[in-house]
Amino acid sequence: MKLEGLLVHQPARGAGYRANVDAFHLARFAAAPTEGRTNTRAVAFDLGAGAGAVGLSLLALHAVHRVVFVEIDPEAAAHAERNAAEHGWSARAQVLRADVADAAEEHAGSAHLVVANPPYVEIGRGRAPAEARRARARMGSLEAFVVAARKLAGRRARVCFVYPARELASLFQTLRGAGLEPKRLRAVHAKNNAPARIVLVEAQPAKAGGLVIEPPLVELIAPR
Repeated sequence: MKLEGLLVHQPARGAGYRANVDAFHLARFAAAPTEGRTNTRAVAFDLGAGAGAVGLSLLALHAVHRVVFVEIDPEAAAHAERNAAEHGWSARAQVLRADVADAAEEHAGSAHLVVANPPYVEIGRGRAPAEARRARARMGSLEAFVVAARKLAGRRARVCFVYPARELASLFQTLRGAGLEPKRLRAVHAKNNAPARIVLVEAQPAKAGGLVIEPPLVELIAPR
């Protein structure tokens, strides 16, 4: 998969979790506030990193100095290590083969930025392909990701999630339940005449209010 000028090696189709364009959208969204000013000390945690598409994109965008990739699946973690090495970023990338909760406990308060592309369908809700079910079992629930992100964030870090637009209320409720207040939101539409497909949300440990809704991102302009 090519992303942000990177070649990202990942499992073959049907063999494990594969990143898609949502990873690119999340990285761009998370990097936007830092554009033009690289923080040479900033550390990002990529939760449920898979092969590392989001974290690698943050490095390519000069949004952070270092990324910690948290991935419990051995094959996906190996891909993340290979991808970092092939782009010359081994010294700026650390792969933790761990559950997100365990990683957050060990590195509490260490992040300047946390990014997460969590499982889109909660266990027990709806039907999903076998690959999606395996991903959920591997990665855990939305709440587990949010709680881990909050612990890593400490007092000031930014936390950025990508999630289905139809589940925005659930995402907001879960974030606030963990002490994270949504501060930026951008909806992504497959076409300009279609409902939002996903939402990109930045939250912080902060007081309620001050949500900025950015202009929508349209992936394809439909002909008139």
